[in-house]
Amino acid sequence: MSAGLVLGPLLRYVGVDEATVWAELDGACEVEVLGHRAPTFCVEGHHYALVQLTGLAPASTTPYELSVDGRRLWPEPGSQFPASVIRTTAPGEPVRLVFGSCRVCVPHEPPFSLSKDADERGREVDVLRAYAQRMRGQDPSQWPHALLLLGDQVYADEASPETCAFIRSRRDQDEPPGETIADFEEYTRLYREAWSEPVMRWLLSTVSSAMIFDDHDIHDDWNTSVEWVAEMRAQPWWDARIEGGLMAYWVYQHLGNMAPEQLATDPLYAAVRDCGDAGSLLRDFAHRADRTTDGARWSYCRDLGSARLVMVDSRAGRVLEHEHRSMLDEQEWKWVHEHARGDCDHLLIGTSLPLLMAPGMQYLEAWNEQVCAGAWGRPGRLVGERLREALDLEHWGAFSSSFERMCRLLRDVGAGRRGRAPASIVALSGDVHHAYLAEVAFPREQGVRSAVWQAVCSPLRNPLNDRERRVVRFGASRAGAVVGRLLARSAGVPDPPVRWRYVHDEPWFDNQLATLELHGRHGRMRLERIKAEGEDDSTGDGSPRLEQVFEHALAEGTPWPAAA
Repeated sequence: MSAGLVLGPLLRYVGVDEATVWAELDGACEVEVLGHRAPTFCVEGHHYALVQLTGLAPASTTPYELSVDGRRLWPEPGSQFPASVIRTTAPGEPVRLVFGSCRVCVPHEPPFSLSKDADERGREVDVLRAYAQRMRGQDPSQWPHALLLLGDQVYADEASPETCAFIRSRRDQDEPPGETIADFEEYTRLYREAWSEPVMRWLLSTVSSAMIFDDHDIHDDWNTSVEWVAEMRAQPWWDARIEGGLMAYWVYQHLGNMAPEQLATDPLYAAVRDCGDAGSLLRDFAHRADRTTDGARWSYCRDLGSARLVMVDSRAGRVLEHEHRSMLDEQEWKWVHEHARGDCDHLLIGTSLPLLMAPGMQYLEAWNEQVCAGAWGRPGRLVGERLREALDLEHWGAFSSSFERMCRLLRDVGAGRRGRAPASIVALSGDVHHAYLAEVAFPREQGVRSAVWQAVCSPLRNPLNDRERRVVRFGASRAGAVVGRLLARSAGVPDPPVRWRYVHDEPWFDNQLATLELHGRHGRMRLERIKAEGEDDSTGDGSPRLEQVFEHALAEGTPWPAAA
């Protein structure tokens, strides 16, 4: 009997005339898409295929099916969804991108909570699922070309009731790590639950996705400090968690991020395909990846129309020694400098952690870094390290040398010193569970001609509570900025090399999704949030829909085509 489809297909890399399609099967087989075939590879008894497609027409929309041994597995019989398609791009053509982060996998029925007994709204309606439901009634020309998932695609430390039941079936949940993910096998269940819901499954089959991890993909506060790393490595369960998490990330997320030419020269991918079961091979790789910093192994670049996306790993490649904290190691910095250049209409820097936060928070993180370095003596250093972990003070502002180095790079690109200056440079981020657009200003004498922005969209499904929202609002307020600046100056922190400001009154906190529309040297950003219809959306009587709450131009140039 031929193999069946467990998960997918996922449309991953899409270029001008090529694409990759990922799938998980329940047995060894050969998978076919549009006449292109690929055999499965095996990891600890799980079977996966990555089909590489070539010869596609630029700027085209091509429906596709997935088959095994001549038997069609996708679309499923009786499917009520539109045909899955591959939409290629081309230089100069309009491109629509959607982005966001932080999507907890919980049931899609009220109370939308991890707890079966909860009576509150919990994590609320999944904005990505609502977006896909709207797409079903649209013409494919209105669909996005790509979905950028900027971290926390899965939550290894917040398992759903279904995943918890699986955990209880195979080990004692009263022993660490309890009802959180322990190894690769449990990660496969986590990804399956996150991506197998029918609406989400169709969305991921028809919109190209680019992904990067953040802390919850592995563990809350992952790589916050050298003390955190030492504490976790002392736990007897940690090696299985980190190895299983990085193995699963490589299989489920990273493979599809790579372009076909990268896959063709990647020695690990070649070795995995040649193994009977690549579990040991990938486990050794994951162990080395955890013990050695090389963020370049996870970073990647894609051209999307006339825009360039440079996705930066700001989590696994950190240097955490007190004397030299750096968000990126030197190998990754070299990679970023090679790829983050001009000669494109829009340069998009994907980094799960915001480069620029509300001024009050940015100053607080810079203060904390100096205190941890000894600005307030040894007692202050010990307290500072505890605060760093407790308050998640680990964004770019808490790595001041890296923050300044990235600002210099953006300055040089925007001033035309690294090729023709783009119309816009946009840092795309998530993580912080609120959304905002900040305009960045460099000193006039530096000659920056590009419009520079920090665009943040989070969460897709994991809203802050009221207390957390008040903290964020204070950090974004004028009073918060004054307090933060005074605190930073008390530790000898200099003023940042750039200025920035929100282009709206305050951040948004709902489950939300952002859209970039780029055409030539024109660009704009739109933010939409969940709005429920009906008498009481907490009871499930309402039908979720999206409401636009914000739109702003990023660069003025060729207008977006009216027909699109």
